[in-house]
Amino acid sequence: MIPSPPQGVWEIGPFPLRAYALWIILGIVIAIWWGEKRWAARGGKPGVVIDTALWAIPFGLIGGRAYHVATDWYRYFGEGKNPVDALKIWDGGLGIWGAVALGAVGAYIGLRQQGIRAIGAFADSVAPGIVLAQGIGRLGNYFNQELYGRETDVPWALEIYQRYDEVYGYSETIGRSTGQVLATVHPTFLYELLWNVLVAIVLVLLDRRFRLGHGRVFALYVALYCFGRFFVELMRADSATHVFGLRINTIVSVVVMIAALIYFVRVRGRREDPSDLESTRDESVTAAESDSEN
Repeated sequence: MIPSPPQGVWEIGPFPLRAYALWIILGIVIAIWWGEKRWAARGGKPGVVIDTALWAIPFGLIGGRAYHVATDWYRYFGEGKNPVDALKIWDGGLGIWGAVALGAVGAYIGLRQQGIRAIGAFADSVAPGIVLAQGIGRLGNYFNQELYGRETDVPWALEIYQRYDEVYGYSETIGRSTGQVLATVHPTFLYELLWNVLVAIVLVLLDRRFRLGHGRVFALYVALYCFGRFFVELMRADSATHVFGLRINTIVSVVVMIAALIYFVRVRGRREDPSDLESTRDESVTAAESDSEN
């Protein structure tokens, strides 16, 4: 059996140190570092990924939270609910599709601010780091004892402990463990983490073998992630919004996967040359300098 952590929050004076936030931050740092290396290997200039992340990260956090609140609205609105809780990112977390969608908008703005034309090349550079960051972020769910699967007695089952907090009383997610095991369940956080690591490896290998470009690595990331997420969703036991009798994230996984595969199949062309990655702003500056010399 896999034991759950005794708690997910540590009080450092008046400040709560949340494992969920720490794992997300670690994932972001690794994604930026790896993305920078891959962008440079493709011929891009250093610093572009970091500068773009300053736009993509806040947009992604807003989009991820908005998606979660929109699909699980009953947790925050209605009789006995406090709408302010919708702003508490640690309560319920983020929806990955909203994070990726709005994060892409932020990345586009950031790239345009830098005059970068090769949007697809940038997406291909950061794709493996993004899916790895998602896997790392799932460790936050492990510490929060959330998003687990149905009850099981397999040897790798996850033990869910009862927790107690002086303010909120007994629960599964808040406070410290009492040691009482409430259930043994499928560790779906671990399944998704392992799948995401595998996807990152596959993306790198296929990119090296076929020299993919024009956003095809990113499309493949989306398709493979959705494929794995579809099966993870089928194993989940937590409450969720249902459409046509299915969890809404199951349906979204299928729709997004099909769209990504269509893009991957239809888009063709060689990988972008390093000259394609040059900033249009740099070109305009060079042209201006040339005119002044003449």
